[in-house]
Amino acid sequence: MTPEILLLIVAGTAAACTLSASAGLGGSLVLVPLLALTLGTKEGVALAALLLAANNLVKLFAYRRSVPWRKSVVVLVLVVLGSAIGAWLLVLAPESWVSAAVVVSILGALFAERLRLPRVQKVGMPVLALASGATSGFSGTSGPLKGVALRLLRLDRGHLVGAASVVSLAGDATKAGIYAEAGLLSAQSLVLLGTLFPVMIASTFLGRYLNAKVGEKGYSVLFWVVMGGYSLRLLGVAP
Repeated sequence: MTPEILLLIVAGTAAACTLSASAGLGGSLVLVPLLALTLGTKEGVALAALLLAANNLVKLFAYRRSVPWRKSVVVLVLVVLGSAIGAWLLVLAPESWVSAAVVVSILGALFAERLRLPRVQKVGMPVLALASGATSGFSGTSGPLKGVALRLLRLDRGHLVGAASVVSLAGDATKAGIYAEAGLLSAQSLVLLGTLFPVMIASTFLGRYLNAKVGEKGYSVLFWVVMGGYSLRLLGVAP
């Protein structure tokens, strides 16, 4: 890994962790395309899962007093189940299939994003949670599906970020474990994780500070901008 690529990954990790801690979601929006472009699709998706799991561990500590455990448990279980299925499919699938899955999942994500919230409720939070885990495990990102599923829990912004942290941690840890067992994560990945951990801590607490500073309207705008960004990136409109 060249110094230029390492510097790019450090900057991308800082941006991903700050965005994730301020909006609750969005880390994969930055890390997955960055690592997929620099390391290849499968290795990039696997390393992103490892880094995002560590990031969500830090977020869980930062928002430990704002985790709605009872309300989150159903989403958590379904996201873990979906993530395991999706990660298993990624391990077995050819590289070209994984790349194509990103495009397919984006089309589905864009459709979900365009739906009005009352219409999404008819689909149901459990279906969205399971689908978000599966698409995340296979393509590296769940798009706006997980965000919409969590939004349906009707939480204030602090508890929404707390719920997103614990749910994302469970899903990313599940994926990272499957990828590691399949040999998609190397010793270099662990070294990189150790190098980036201080960056994650600083960026997460910066994101928490930003979350506390914006008003409810500002947070709602930030949340839906991230959801829209997922759709644009998956469609290939954004890098």
